[in-house]
Amino acid sequence: MKITSVETFVLGPSRALVKVSTDENVAGWGEPTLENWTRTTTAAVDRLAGLLIGENPLHVTRLWQILARGGFYRGGPVIASAVAGLDQALWDIKGRWHGAPVHELLGGPCRDVVRIYAHANVADDSRTGDPALATSLVKAGYTLLKVGPRGPVRALDSAAYVEALVGDLHEMRAAIGADIDFAVDFHGRLTRPMSRRVLALIEPLLPVFVEEPVRPEYSAFIGELVRVSTVPIATGERLYSREEFRPVLDAGIAVAQPDLSHAGGITECFRIATMAESYDALIAPHCPLGPVALAACLQLDLAVPNFLAQEQGLDLHDPLSSGLDLILNPDVLRPVNGAIPRLVGPGLGVDVNEAAVRAAAIVGPIPERVPVWRHADGSHAEW
Repeated sequence: MKITSVETFVLGPSRALVKVSTDENVAGWGEPTLENWTRTTTAAVDRLAGLLIGENPLHVTRLWQILARGGFYRGGPVIASAVAGLDQALWDIKGRWHGAPVHELLGGPCRDVVRIYAHANVADDSRTGDPALATSLVKAGYTLLKVGPRGPVRALDSAAYVEALVGDLHEMRAAIGADIDFAVDFHGRLTRPMSRRVLALIEPLLPVFVEEPVRPEYSAFIGELVRVSTVPIATGERLYSREEFRPVLDAGIAVAQPDLSHAGGITECFRIATMAESYDALIAPHCPLGPVALAACLQLDLAVPNFLAQEQGLDLHDPLSSGLDLILNPDVLRPVNGAIPRLVGPGLGVDVNEAAVRAAAIVGPIPERVPVWRHADGSHAEW
């Protein structure tokens, strides 16, 4: 079997797909998306495509080495995201060729369902979480919710801000009760001193984890936060390789969060998960993207023992919702009691509606939606 073509489809500022076709009439799909850099990422996919034409798609690891390490310059969000989408598509082909879901090729399932979580934020970031939305999500079956902080946050913000943030989280805990987990994604908005202050105050609420308290470029200081707080620290959506995860695992993070559309795909993220297991760390893959990326994450989640929960940003209860309309079998992603049953279809387990993808593909400029925040004095504020 040989690869005959690689096609990319830009569907929006944060969504793109790639189709890898073969001479055996077996094709695979991947999601090579980097939020708000979609055209740049698909250009990288097109650049890498020439390395695949004529190759055997079943040699996934060999091809991953060529894609990820075949050039003198490598790594980083754009190249790693391009490799990730192609890697997903190669695994999809391999699974379909063998008539098995990808997790079976990775050693078989470690679980029968995959716990997922939903976001319970207010639309305008005016408070930390929405208790009413959280309550409705719990009624829908979710057992883990994630919220983001009211923003923007100053480098050393006021007592009023900190009290309001902590008060919001107390309201969240009161609304959902002690049986439901919640996490706080700080999105790298806090400085080291703000992190120390906030972690101490939210510790009694027992969040399941706090995500990205500091920006990824300050990962060297994660160990300091681990030492001063019992709150489990999570990070990783802006780390792109095992080499970048090694220092934060050494520092003692509790949860690694690789993104399977950013960190080299299934091949690299499986290795990251395996490495994390050696540190007694869990994985909770980052995934605010579409159904193909989510399906790739679910295949990994099923295959590794140290899995915590899966992020997702789709309305999985509505098969006609944006994103799910691009696959022919959205029911396989429908959660039951806050978990998605094990995918049993071949490859990634979802069947892309190629006609819908081609109809939705965007030609020309993409409307960007990158948020730019400023503090009251006009300086840049971290989003």
